[in-house]
Amino acid sequence: MTTSAAEQEQDSFTLPPRFALIFGGLMATMLLASLDQTIVATALPTIVGELHGVSHMAWVATAYTLAATIGMPLYGRFGDLIGRKALFLAGIGIFLAGSFVAGAATSMTTLIIGRAIQGLGAGGLMITSQAIIADLVPPRQRARFMAPIGAVFGLSSVAGPLLGGWFTDNADWRWAFWINLPVGLVALAICAFALRLPRKAVKISIDYLGITLMAASVAATVLLAVWGGTQYAWSDPLILGLAAGAVLGWTLFFLSQRRAAEPIIPLWLFRSRIFNIATLLGLITVGIGMFAVIGYLPTYLQMVYDVNATESGLLLIPMVVGLMATALLSGQLIGRTGRYKIYPIVGSVLMAVTALLLSTLTVHTALWVVCAYVFLLGAGLGLIMQNLVLAVQNDFPAADVGTATSANNFFREIGATLGTAAVGAIFTHRLTDQLAARLPSGAAGTVGDTNSLTPAVVHSLPTAVQNAVIASYQHALTPVFRYLVPLFALGLILALLLPEKKLAATNAETGTDTPDDTQQPATAAGR
Repeated sequence: MTTSAAEQEQDSFTLPPRFALIFGGLMATMLLASLDQTIVATALPTIVGELHGVSHMAWVATAYTLAATIGMPLYGRFGDLIGRKALFLAGIGIFLAGSFVAGAATSMTTLIIGRAIQGLGAGGLMITSQAIIADLVPPRQRARFMAPIGAVFGLSSVAGPLLGGWFTDNADWRWAFWINLPVGLVALAICAFALRLPRKAVKISIDYLGITLMAASVAATVLLAVWGGTQYAWSDPLILGLAAGAVLGWTLFFLSQRRAAEPIIPLWLFRSRIFNIATLLGLITVGIGMFAVIGYLPTYLQMVYDVNATESGLLLIPMVVGLMATALLSGQLIGRTGRYKIYPIVGSVLMAVTALLLSTLTVHTALWVVCAYVFLLGAGLGLIMQNLVLAVQNDFPAADVGTATSANNFFREIGATLGTAAVGAIFTHRLTDQLAARLPSGAAGTVGDTNSLTPAVVHSLPTAVQNAVIASYQHALTPVFRYLVPLFALGLILALLLPEKKLAATNAETGTDTPDDTQQPATAAGR
């Protein structure tokens, strides 16, 4: 197809029937799945108190993350092989079942089981929603619909803790889970009625060995990140065993993918330079960078500025505003030009600059300045998040878009888990050293264990001790932001190296060779 013909086809493209209704349903399920990653954070103290499960508190979040991460590549691959509609509806059903079990839980064991069921469904909702949009809308027009999805992730990271706290304080913590039921059922009905997708193969070869090895490797990796340096020392035999198990598991998994008839993560994905670079860039900027800042900045605000948990969450709203503004604007511009490379470049620069600015924070920095820095962070993320997914989808045939999307998100999720753990380990080590150097003589017993150092505890301490703890917290965290600058600089290098392949005007054109394409396309025949 000539360029002029492609442009004419783009101009004449019309959205599928009832697309607005379908898109609303997809956005609703994406919002629910992403909200439930964070909604329990502020409700946890009340939940574990009522269910008598302080010792199992970490598993409420870990079970969700673990199941969602394992589910991502499965939904993506099976969606390509057998069709997406049934899988998507099943994902909604699983997520709602988990929400009901978690909301009705009378013990921590039941709650954790419910969270794991939720996560298994949520992994499908996050991946299949993006793949369905790819099925319905060609890449060139897809940019403006992918942008709101990126905004949903940013919104949920702030709105989740706020909603969890509101339900806990004004109703019951169980509504943090039950609220999913009416919204999810409406989305289920909409998509069951309005969504029309082609059915594919009825009989497929399931890679049971690959699924088992992948699940074991993810479990070892996530538990290593969650337990290391917190519940167990990094030198503990259990942590060392998890590390060895993760390395062995991933090695065996990728070896198994070479021989599988229908591998979960096909190795031909890695023949694409766009996939490799976009996945690494997303892992660094979104997986590590965003979650490192979001994970620790709210507590910093509570410690240093004496704001409560709700207020610290509200102070992150500028990040959502910045993310939504640049995501929507870049989506519109990409839709017009078909070019995406400049946006990850500018986004990486903004994130590096923001990390440098955050490293200059002091206890005397005005709150509006912190909010301005957070806005810049969101603006950088908005230029990166979904534009990288779009670039990956554009480089593969429509038949493989679910596999490519899920693998990209899967590795980003692994990066987020490991990156947050690494930042946490560095911060905890620095905080211990700072407290030892700054606390007045004999005050260490007053402060207690650093793992139990909450904002409420800090602000109840004597003034001299309180000031020492706040200064220690500030000097422990702000240099960590500076350590992220070289990481974002690496992200900038990757963004500059990212090949640009003009977005296709039709799904039939994706994965085909163009002058900008420097890699062998992964076609169905090439498997």
